[in-house]
Amino acid sequence: MKASLQLKLGQQLTMTPQLQQAIRLLQLSSLELQQEIQQALDSNPLLELEEEQFDAPTERKQDIADTDFSETTTQPQEQDNSTVDIAESLTKESLPEELPMDTTWDEVFTASPNSGSGASREDDMPFQGETSEGLYEHLEWQKNLTPFSETDLAIATAIIDAIDDQGYLTQSTEDILEAMGNPEIELDEVEAVLKRIQHFDPVGVAARDLSECLLIQLSHFAPDTPHLENARMLIKDHLDLIAARDFRLLMRKTKLKEDDLRESIALIQTLNPRPGLLITPVDEEYVIPDVSVSKKNGRWVVELNPDCMPKINVNQQYAAMARSTKSQADSQFIRGHLQEAKWFIKSLESRNETLLKVANCIVQYQQGFFEYGEEAMKPMVLNDIAEAVEMHESTISRVTTQKYMHTPKGLFELKYFFSSHVGTDDGGECSSTAIRAFIKKLVAAENQKKPLSDSKMAQLLAEQGINVARRTIAKYREAMLIPPSNQRKSL
Repeated sequence: MKASLQLKLGQQLTMTPQLQQAIRLLQLSSLELQQEIQQALDSNPLLELEEEQFDAPTERKQDIADTDFSETTTQPQEQDNSTVDIAESLTKESLPEELPMDTTWDEVFTASPNSGSGASREDDMPFQGETSEGLYEHLEWQKNLTPFSETDLAIATAIIDAIDDQGYLTQSTEDILEAMGNPEIELDEVEAVLKRIQHFDPVGVAARDLSECLLIQLSHFAPDTPHLENARMLIKDHLDLIAARDFRLLMRKTKLKEDDLRESIALIQTLNPRPGLLITPVDEEYVIPDVSVSKKNGRWVVELNPDCMPKINVNQQYAAMARSTKSQADSQFIRGHLQEAKWFIKSLESRNETLLKVANCIVQYQQGFFEYGEEAMKPMVLNDIAEAVEMHESTISRVTTQKYMHTPKGLFELKYFFSSHVGTDDGGECSSTAIRAFIKKLVAAENQKKPLSDSKMAQLLAEQGINVARRTIAKYREAMLIPPSNQRKSL
């Protein structure tokens, strides 16, 4: 075969660094985006935080009734007259070809809508710090305040080490005695120290099982508490029947009347089966909404949250130095970081525009939900929004992941408004979210003595024209953490 040269023409899709950055910012949550912005501010001297202005806030908002989702282009934002046109400082010197400048871009961008500053925080209390004390430290503190002998102190230390986060003793007293390895210590001493620790705060800690935990808590009630003895008897002998909610068998075995049994079980339900969780610190996670929805003048209006991200722009002083510097290396450094700053701010602007457009489309599609609640939710998939805003489904998926909407009915992730559909008798469709709402409504209104079974709920939904199988009802019920009918039964 002879070697030959061939010339071919072809097309290839290449993701530019700007596009990669825009896609990455699009899928970040508000908290992750704040961290990304802070890293950009630390690494790029051409970026700076915008100073707070104390004039009236100007909010970017769109009315869903006036939005044309077929248009993918967005109007440029108005620029403040007080901003300096950085392009004027770069007119005398052209940029190198490897960093082309887009002269149609505004030289100063705002990464989020302007907002007026909040109220003065001068009266706020100073931050006093937070405690990370867990159950172990809490019990150790009480142990050190208790007059133990040297031997009992060693036993108490071994017992506290064997308590888990829920407050239960994970080892038997025999194992604790064997682990201590002291032949002079007897089992009765370990049991005596255990009894003292079981009355530490929280009451019921160091119990070996659920029955012992509840009985310890009952021992702290006043002797004249109504139904106290019946509650002790139920916990000692019939805890399994209470868990199974077999009240008929309970009344037959205990000879208790229905009213007495109901009051006794109500007293047991006031106890805490996991006392250790009262002390174990829990990391609280806060959700910052990206958009908010409110009804103004009879129309649902979507607004970006102005506080979900810092407001940044290009540092005018550093940008002007690109013209005055004499060093070629310094000029290249400033120009390179200026281009990166403009790319970054443009990506933030694109993220905000896309998020606002998708949120408006969701609100327009699900107006029934905002007016009447979950039962009026329409079935909607990613492709429905993608076609409305003329974007790819993957882009819609990135926009709606870990993005939250604050509404008059609560705070919801944008993914919440997407659901599959179930056919109805009249040929229509019903959202799976609406079916969940119907199930909640049926369970809330059911007779507690005879809870509705999954088959009965499927039959009731069929009477309303919604054809749902029993196993579908069971799947939705388990997803909502609703127990089966035998466990929902009560007196």
